Amino acid sequence: MTMEFGGEVVALSSNGIELESQRFQTPQSPRLHGFLCSWFRGRDIAALDAHVVIVMGSIWNLLYLLEPAPVSLIVTAVGVTFGSAFRALNYGKEMERNRDFSEASITLDRSQALMIPVMSSLSLLLMFYLFTSVSQLLTVFTAVASVSSLFFCLSPSVAYLKSQLGLADPYVSRCCSKSFTRTQGSLLVLCIGTVAAWLVTGHWILNNLLGISICIAFVSHVRLPNIKVCAMLLVCLFVYDIFWVFFSERFFGANVMVSVATQQASNPVHTVANSLSLPGLQMVTKKLELPVKIVFPRNLFGGVTPGGSTRDFMMLGLGDMAIPAMLLALVLCFDYRKSSNTVNLLDMHSSKGHKYIWYALPGYAIGLVTALAAGVLTQSPQPALLYLVPSTLGPIVVISWIRKELAELWDGPLPSFNDKVHQIEV
Repeated sequence: MTMEFGGEVVALSSNGIELESQRFQTPQSPRLHGFLCSWFRGRDIAALDAHVVIVMGSIWNLLYLLEPAPVSLIVTAVGVTFGSAFRALNYGKEMERNRDFSEASITLDRSQALMIPVMSSLSLLLMFYLFTSVSQLLTVFTAVASVSSLFFCLSPSVAYLKSQLGLADPYVSRCCSKSFTRTQGSLLVLCIGTVAAWLVTGHWILNNLLGISICIAFVSHVRLPNIKVCAMLLVCLFVYDIFWVFFSERFFGANVMVSVATQQASNPVHTVANSLSLPGLQMVTKKLELPVKIVFPRNLFGGVTPGGSTRDFMMLGLGDMAIPAMLLALVLCFDYRKSSNTVNLLDMHSSKGHKYIWYALPGYAIGLVTALAAGVLTQSPQPALLYLVPSTLGPIVVISWIRKELAELWDGPLPSFNDKVHQIEV
């Protein structure tokens, strides 16, 4: 057996048999490499049992999860998932309180839930075969969606600051049957400027900011009525994720999910600037990571070139945050209905043992860590929903069954007249 520690190869033997077929790589950290090398230098390696060495190699591989990039990815994903669910609840309450249903969210029924994996599969194949042809069109569409989503996410914070500072905010224009205030106009300009900066630089922080805003907006506008439809959707996406990651190569000659996830889109801004021979062309990145995933450089505190190789980044698809967040939004709304008071962060913390959100959220974190650990140990891409679906849906079903509330969660609340008309339930 050979194990590679920061460039040093140590040969091991067990019962006189050389096991050269398996190699282990320790975490991509000089500190961990150095510590592991020191540990082995002080011991009689030949006396170590091969199985112990295998376990040691696995443990040291898993220590990579303590590096800044994986930790940042985990913390960001958990925070975005929770924030999306909380924003969805507050958005529903805002619509109900203001009786403004012009932007009411969509509540999926069973047929719509079943169509999501089907349409996702078709979109995946389209991107797999025609990505080069449609990448610039996708970039333009994503840019428009990013402006809208970022505006949606920042509007509550801006409104809160305006009310706290007591600022006057007169209406200044009217567009698409909606009135815009001066503050909203300024916020819109800021959002457009942020997206423009992303188009020019392709910086991963801007990519993450836009991806997070798209995730939050999606969860706020697309909702699930009950656990029955939610379970149906999650199980279908569970199978979808497993097939396209593990088995698509057998049918299409390549891993379709990985191929699509790692492709970079052509930048239409660079194309236009190049065709017009505009000055400063070298400042515009040729390729873009579309904000359909969050990415973190593996060397988080080192220099990263915009538009660099995807191998230099860790990534997590927005669907691996948005789909579990839809479940969290559902149980958070259930917690809200069961409580006589408005749900806020302080209430939720003080009533931790009574709310389903505090079973689903740790389950999501555990599932995400398990998925990353499996990827590190196998050195291969993993379908995140393989781990996230059981770890989030499982605790909710078990706890609700113990509390004898499964039937209520399974079928959802009996809709009132207003609910039937306005469809504001999560």
